[in-house]
Amino acid sequence: MNYRETDPEFAERLEHFMFEEVVNEEGQQLDDTTRHMAVLAALLGCQGIEEFRLELGRALDAGLTPVMIKEVVYQAVDYLGIGRVHPFLDAVNEELSSRGVKLPLEGQCTTTMENRLEKGVEAQARIFGEHMREAWKTGHINRWLADNCFGDYYTRTGLDLAQREMITFCFLAAQGGCEPQLIAHAQGNMNLGNDKEFLLKVVSQCLPYIGYPRSLNAVSCINKAAEN
Repeated sequence: MNYRETDPEFAERLEHFMFEEVVNEEGQQLDDTTRHMAVLAALLGCQGIEEFRLELGRALDAGLTPVMIKEVVYQAVDYLGIGRVHPFLDAVNEELSSRGVKLPLEGQCTTTMENRLEKGVEAQARIFGEHMREAWKTGHINRWLADNCFGDYYTRTGLDLAQREMITFCFLAAQGGCEPQLIAHAQGNMNLGNDKEFLLKVVSQCLPYIGYPRSLNAVSCINKAAEN
């Protein structure tokens, strides 16, 4: 539906805020690749499938590669669950196919079934510190976190580790109710060089898509992480 025709006043203010005010706010700008990646992750987090379809086209037109977009969606499964991610993966496949992109894309996996735990623990330690090398031993879910979340996904190519932590921050901020994890991943971002100022820019660029309450909660979590 064309909101410029059915809701012209609303469309005018929405588009001005999203595409002019927010994008061009002094001191809060991101490069196009980072901004589109963050927005896609935020829309996954808040389950904005229709807006995701629109943003997907904008992201591809802006130069995000199919591999980058697929990696954002794949990693979302560990933070949102396949039950919520399935429609988004379908949307990406439909859009890529409509643009003549041959599927499947080139593989990005770097681990084997035998070393995924080891490599996942290494990724956790790089992000959160050496104390994480023993965390997987404390229970089966923590083991799954190491071998599945980090070993299966964080070790993939297509995105670097800092980009993966950034999109994880967006998944958590956008879905809400994950403030303890959001603080931890804000700290993980900072450990990788995604500093407080950068994360505030990410929240600013995602705000039109996730709303003020979750954005303000994310800012509070960033501030708490920065105190550590």
